[in-house]
Amino acid sequence: MTNLTQTALLAQNQLSGGDFARVRRIVKTDEFSSVFRLRPVQRTAHFVLYARTNALPHARLGVVAAKRFAPRAATRNMIKRITREIFRQSKLLNVDCIVRLSKPVNTKLGPATKASLKRDLRAEVIRLFAAQWQPQWQPQWQAKSVSIAPASEAS
Repeated sequence: MTNLTQTALLAQNQLSGGDFARVRRIVKTDEFSSVFRLRPVQRTAHFVLYARTNALPHARLGVVAAKRFAPRAATRNMIKRITREIFRQSKLLNVDCIVRLSKPVNTKLGPATKASLKRDLRAEVIRLFAAQWQPQWQPQWQAKSVSIAPASEAS
């Protein structure tokens, strides 16, 4: 690789908020099954989010976009790209997330991708992950619950 190519890849990686290496993906069938066994965490008009804590120091993502709900490959690829981008930018800790397309987003007759479709799907995926985002810090007054009881009178 040339120095220019390495610089471009590094810049793209920094702009996207991180990498999406194989260790950050759910790839094995039994890993998918163990997360699918659980009840969905969040639903939107077109997506369902399944989540389960893991023992790893980072979050992992799996995306399922069935052909029957998005008949065109370009649409399925767009859904996966949007989901991965938002996942990379989120600050999720040790959790396995699976985003599953659950309702049709378009047909073979219409265009594969449109700006309005991208915008709407992006908003839905952000809503899915909003339930899983964990704050980087917690204000001191929320860190522990302190009950103030009246002082008992000494006799």
